[in-house]
Amino acid sequence: MTLDPVHFDGIAGLAGRIDQRVDATDHGAFADTVFEEFLDPLWDDGVRVLEPLSDLRRRRIDVEAAALQEPRFPTQHGLDSGTINPTTFTNGLVLDVAQAAMAAVPSDLELHRARSVVATVHSNDATVDCGEDEWSMFDDGYSRGRVLQSPRVSRYEEAVVHALSLYLSEVSHAETQAEVVEDLLILDGPIYPKGLLAWSDRHPELADLLVEDERPRDVVERYVRLVERFAASETPLVGFVKNSASKAITRAVRRSERAPWVDDAAFFRRVLERSDGDERITDELTFTNWFLSRAGVDEPLSATADALGIERNRPPEEYEVTFFCIYDPRVDLVYRVEAPAVFTRQDELRERLTMQLLRDVAGERGPPPAVAKADELARISRDEKAALTRKIETTFEADVDRSYDDERWGLVT
Repeated sequence: MTLDPVHFDGIAGLAGRIDQRVDATDHGAFADTVFEEFLDPLWDDGVRVLEPLSDLRRRRIDVEAAALQEPRFPTQHGLDSGTINPTTFTNGLVLDVAQAAMAAVPSDLELHRARSVVATVHSNDATVDCGEDEWSMFDDGYSRGRVLQSPRVSRYEEAVVHALSLYLSEVSHAETQAEVVEDLLILDGPIYPKGLLAWSDRHPELADLLVEDERPRDVVERYVRLVERFAASETPLVGFVKNSASKAITRAVRRSERAPWVDDAAFFRRVLERSDGDERITDELTFTNWFLSRAGVDEPLSATADALGIERNRPPEEYEVTFFCIYDPRVDLVYRVEAPAVFTRQDELRERLTMQLLRDVAGERGPPPAVAKADELARISRDEKAALTRKIETTFEADVDRSYDDERWGLVT
């Protein structure tokens, strides 16, 4: 421990002084007011950015009763993608590698073996051409991989290679394995590539890239086609967001009222948390109605937007993002469940999806088992990342471009 006890106590004392200046006692009451009076609908700069699909309400269900329900969908499939994280090498290349995997409940070992791997590389050297449009097979045909050359940018190189690898591997694997999904597909994360769609808010260079370059736009288009494919087969597609970073509701409220929450997840936690006085009630899951969202990164795929110029072969309103929030008081976490409106506008199907996700969260005390399995399959461990990085260094005949902080904090592999 590098802090002496006197320093430790001094820092804690500073935090105590801050706490005395923060009054959170009315945050819950104000959250109730916002939920009941602002969200039906929520306006932002004259635009309806959020509205309930049905009645605005909060619901609750006994945890044990939820877990013991019969599944609403006989089989469930989960899909996730994991990366080694963006890495810069001394030869000027910036690289990220992602692998996507699909899991099934009940299990399907052959399906679990399959992978789609994408290596995205960035170079500011105009003479370098690393792009390969073709997929190559490995692992006796169970898996496939390809190289994608990133668009050239003067900054955010790591963000670009990361997003392209992550989302291209995920959507490619979903396309390849779509035929095995019979009842329900749950993506580990949002239903659209929000890491790409968020480029429009980050920097003009990235915003222009999203609109003008075919590589990121092609990835977004493939998610649109995925929605169309599942809508045509009447197989629901949803996204389970474990760590939502959305601030769209909070920002909209803040334009006219104070909004003391860090983000929308913190807001919904205040809305859904229940107590009997001093103690949090932990034997019930609480959840919201479904909302239609045109806020933030959900706006480009809304009915009134142009979807980045991507052609939509179904009515535009069917692609809109809808979501509801689940609060699990046992772990004090809020989950956001998303689905295209083509599925959730149907009352009966919307309720089946709701009950299936509640059953899974109640029983697993976390993400649905199909998502947890997919996450386990796709995740690249720290040791594996280190080993892969050393192998790539050998292949490139170049070292990782390390900084002093890498050495200081023991990140050198």
